[in-house]
Amino acid sequence: MNTYRADLHIHTVLSPCGDLEMSPWNIVTKAAEKGFDIIAVTDHNHTGHARLTRELGARKGIWVVYGAEINTREEVHCLTFFDTDEQVLTFQEELERNLTKIPNDTSLLGHQVIVDEQEQIVKEISHSLYPGLKWSIEEAAEVVHSLGGLFIPAHVDRFMNGLYSQLGLFPAGLKVDAIEISRHSSPKMSVKEHPELIAYALIQNSDAHYIDDIGRAGNNYLMENRNFDELRLALRGEQGRAVLEM
Repeated sequence: MNTYRADLHIHTVLSPCGDLEMSPWNIVTKAAEKGFDIIAVTDHNHTGHARLTRELGARKGIWVVYGAEINTREEVHCLTFFDTDEQVLTFQEELERNLTKIPNDTSLLGHQVIVDEQEQIVKEISHSLYPGLKWSIEEAAEVVHSLGGLFIPAHVDRFMNGLYSQLGLFPAGLKVDAIEISRHSSPKMSVKEHPELIAYALIQNSDAHYIDDIGRAGNNYLMENRNFDELRLALRGEQGRAVLEM
């Protein structure tokens, strides 16, 4: 069994709140400098930098998980992860259909751009990526799981856009693959406040919007190899796989 260091919540320049330095190339370079084996780019309601970041990560010896941080109808942020090009393309189509299109106010949140390997802008998203989707949190989980993905409520302890701040409770029957708590808390504190969380793997990530924030939080994943099936097993704590504090 091997131990892999992972940060699974990183925003690129495509996110409304992502700093201009957060290009795919800069992200994988910084993650490599900090000794990470696995990362995920999780832009708001979009997967536009997923494939390029995976390609660049492979050159640095980093496995990049396809991801996105979606915003549900209730304004709950959730991490979503996928394995294949087909899955992520289908999910992107679903996001396009279910996001309310509001013009992006660049004076407020900045530009939302997709860049290439040389950090040249190839596309700008004109509608805001920040609004809530048409899906409830239960519907979002169902869509993600129907595509074979992983669904993880993000920073549930945060006072904005967290599961508890928005809903006040953990919905009965909600199917999740893990729970993310913010880097400003701890698994012990979270379970003390919300005992129901003890049933899930609790992960922490940087939620980086700035280059130096990459890797400020993460986990060690005990797995045989770096692949999606192993990641799923680790989150479930099955067959000797596990999620460990970093």
